[in-house]
Amino acid sequence: MESRRLPNIDGVAAALVDSDGLVVGWTAAAEQLLALDAAQVTGRPARELLADDGEEHLLGRRSGEVRLRTGSGVPLEVAYQVLPLTGEGGGGVRALVLATPADTVARRRQDEAFTRELFLQDQLGLAVFDSDLRLLRTNSHLLPYTGLPDGLAGSKLHDYLQPEDADAAEAILRHVVTTGEPVVRTALRIRPLDDPRGGSVMEIQAFRLQALDGAVIGVTALFGDVTELHRYRRRADVLHRATAAVGGSLSVAGNAEDLAGVLVPGLGDRVEVDIAEAVFSGDDPQPDADGRLAVRRTATAGPPRDDDRPLGPLGRELLGASAGSTEDPPSMSAPLKARSGPLGRVTVRRDPAEGPYRHEDLDLLREIAARASLALDNARRYTREHRAAVGLQRSLLPPAETTVPAATTASIYRPTDTATGVGGDWFDVIPLSSARVALVAGDVVGHGLQASATMGRLRTAVRTLADLDLEPDELLVHLDDLVSQLVVEGSEEERERGVADPSGATCVYAVYDPVTGICQTASAGHPPPALVHPDGRVEYLAVNPGPPLGIGGLPFEAAECAPRAGSVLALYTDGLIGGGGDVDEGMAQLAAQLGEVDLRGDLAAAGRAIVAEMSTAAQSDDVTLLLARLHHVLPEDTAAWTIEADPAAVAGVRESASRTLEQWGLGELVFTTELVLSELVTNAIRYAGGPVVVRLIRSSVLTCEVSDPSATQPRMRRARLTDEGGRGLYLVAQLTERWGSRYTRTGKTIWAEQLLEPPSLSW
Repeated sequence: MESRRLPNIDGVAAALVDSDGLVVGWTAAAEQLLALDAAQVTGRPARELLADDGEEHLLGRRSGEVRLRTGSGVPLEVAYQVLPLTGEGGGGVRALVLATPADTVARRRQDEAFTRELFLQDQLGLAVFDSDLRLLRTNSHLLPYTGLPDGLAGSKLHDYLQPEDADAAEAILRHVVTTGEPVVRTALRIRPLDDPRGGSVMEIQAFRLQALDGAVIGVTALFGDVTELHRYRRRADVLHRATAAVGGSLSVAGNAEDLAGVLVPGLGDRVEVDIAEAVFSGDDPQPDADGRLAVRRTATAGPPRDDDRPLGPLGRELLGASAGSTEDPPSMSAPLKARSGPLGRVTVRRDPAEGPYRHEDLDLLREIAARASLALDNARRYTREHRAAVGLQRSLLPPAETTVPAATTASIYRPTDTATGVGGDWFDVIPLSSARVALVAGDVVGHGLQASATMGRLRTAVRTLADLDLEPDELLVHLDDLVSQLVVEGSEEERERGVADPSGATCVYAVYDPVTGICQTASAGHPPPALVHPDGRVEYLAVNPGPPLGIGGLPFEAAECAPRAGSVLALYTDGLIGGGGDVDEGMAQLAAQLGEVDLRGDLAAAGRAIVAEMSTAAQSDDVTLLLARLHHVLPEDTAAWTIEADPAAVAGVRESASRTLEQWGLGELVFTTELVLSELVTNAIRYAGGPVVVRLIRSSVLTCEVSDPSATQPRMRRARLTDEGGRGLYLVAQLTERWGSRYTRTGKTIWAEQLLEPPSLSW
């Protein structure tokens, strides 16, 4: 029989068998599949191709699976199908046998089953598009649209989706078709044409379809409804961002603005945060008798609405949680409240196209409002404590502007506004005897009420010691001893409560004498004062700073300078020069500012300008600046005499003093001045010896001074009727405005002051 090689049948392995069971035709695909060429097979019985002799009975079946011999010697299991044929010219019956590897057939059946079941899934959407993005096949029951025309084949996404949604989906599918890059888990908003509100969020996955020859034939998209998951994630994200945003500031307005910034666009297009007026002052908000609460619109976000109205008091019904009806523009409100009571309300609105708010949205707003309420209440409490601390500190400080014979002063105090509270900075202007003045600046380490209280104790101590007219270095020694004692006496309970340790304090103390023009300065760990000369030149006083207060055991040194009249002395705390930053750089900047501003006019305005230039947005410490324009007492406003320890010299002193007062135009004070000087000079001659120095100073008051070499301080006592003496100081105290004594390097000085215009006496 003539062997015959059949033409290829689309790459399918095929054989032609005659009625005698002989192979009479063999395709090239069959040669490739079994590694046997046509010459080896044709003309031979088909049963010889069987690998198992016992399977000859399978040849009588129309289809099945069988193992065949191969040219490589390894049997191959194939699936076959027999197609009967009628021979030409009435010849015998022939059959066409088709064969495919059994595993290929199995995979094809699996693919068919997978595809069939995939299109029947209820939870997974499937759509097949051609290369022009026309829909070929889909399990349409999952598509989020209604009212589709009969038959989807050939339709496009624009036929049933909102234009912007269709554009977004087609852009993704077109990218897949063009590049071949699959898309995995991309979320899209899908809204049908007949219902633009709401819609669904679909998670899309897409991959390109190609023929066996590589030609692009379309794209397949898998999609699932993740609307609820998307809403949950969005709510969780908004809650997380709201929790992180609020509470980062101790400002009531700042917390409200942070809250508004999170809710738009997190929950809506427009948000309004209304806070009770009392919260801004730190007070507990209390509704009135009708249950209404006065509120202030503190923060908004998003475009204003046409229905915005001026805000009035909120009633009980408006302080609860609510969601707007479906007929109204979608809105919802939640109360802001804490243990102190209602704090206000937050309202969120969105575009009607978004649909009404759900119950879950209102629950989320309530949760966010509850967390924001805690932050707002903390800010309210901080505001109250900060106001108390600032009020306490300001009450402990002197007036911002003072005028004394020795100086005109102006002070600038700017408390820090950080979470730690105000610090312990202080300054003082203390009038001393003989027209002198003491200028003080100090700083207690720490913040809050404790630091303010410690500052008050130290300021009181400085004033008490200053009343003794001590030298600056000696005063700091006594103050250091006092602070050391306070540290020892500090209880363990105070340390546990965080009471500021007075040992962490610094102080600079300067005494200026307008008569001599001498300024003495000493420092306990404090930056040196700056001196601005009348010509604008700036220098820092050469003060050798001692240790901070409370260290103990180390001396303090006083430095002297003789500033010209009109010079300005600037005392400050480290908050002005940078706090913990570069102190040298801060002092250089302060010197530059002092040289630039006009200190000849309004000192307060100049001080504010300096502080404004020196301060930073992140101010972490109190800022204190004390400016003192120094004055001189002219030589013609003083008179002095030195006498020996002779009682007869007292009369000469009275006469000289009377002439001087007449020259000064103070004849009304002659009588009292003669009495005062007689008593003081007589006591000095009697108890201290000589020489005795008498001095009169005319300034805002008339000062009488008597200096002697004794270091024994006089003591006023009440004399009995039988005593011959002991009434001198009592008489001086009755005739003068005030009196006192101070130690000097050569002894002591007793002084007494009279008003230049004595009060009228009624007898």
